[in-house]
Amino acid sequence: MHPLRDSLRPLKSLTSTPPPFDPSAAPDNPLELFVQWFTHAVEAGQVEPHAMTLSTVDADGVPDARVLILKDLTDDGWWFASSSASAKGVELTANPVAALTFYWPAVGRSVRVRGTVTRGSEEDNARDFSRRGLGARAVALGSPQSQRLASHDESEAAIEEAARELDAHPELVSPTWTLWCVRPESVEFWQSDAERRHQRLRYSSQGQSWSTTLLWP
Repeated sequence: MHPLRDSLRPLKSLTSTPPPFDPSAAPDNPLELFVQWFTHAVEAGQVEPHAMTLSTVDADGVPDARVLILKDLTDDGWWFASSSASAKGVELTANPVAALTFYWPAVGRSVRVRGTVTRGSEEDNARDFSRRGLGARAVALGSPQSQRLASHDESEAAIEEAARELDAHPELVSPTWTLWCVRPESVEFWQSDAERRHQRLRYSSQGQSWSTTLLWP
């Protein structure tokens, strides 16, 4: 395989101009600052600002990561949804800790969240599943996510059958559909600088309050 080094070197990075940020004026709670930064990313036209990387650890201690969508942010933490039978669901059940990474290149900002993971209630899980579109519900019902697949035709047939079942019984809910909440123990806010003089502010949980620390770039 041809090395990518010569192709990578000319590519530009950190080309956006972040808005002013004064860490000394940051709110006491990282959730408040996250909402501020998220709102600014949306207003700046960041594509899919609610996309985030979820990192987990498998039974052998090997990290795994994938991109999914933020479902909600509450006082408890950051919420996402997935089948409990998926690879990430199995990993979170065995080792309920995770990290989230948001990156908004349009504004030159990133947020990292680390913490423990809890599940939503059965009622909340069912409500979230029912709010999904028909196609998304059919995939969740008819697809054993992350399992070995023999062919594309096999998955299409299973999903079409699930769609027919949902059409006949709209109240059907996947028994494995689960809301997960990352309860933050630390949250880091990173703002880029073209000369790599990045600003980093880390919040650390202190029970009912938070402490903040500036970090070197």
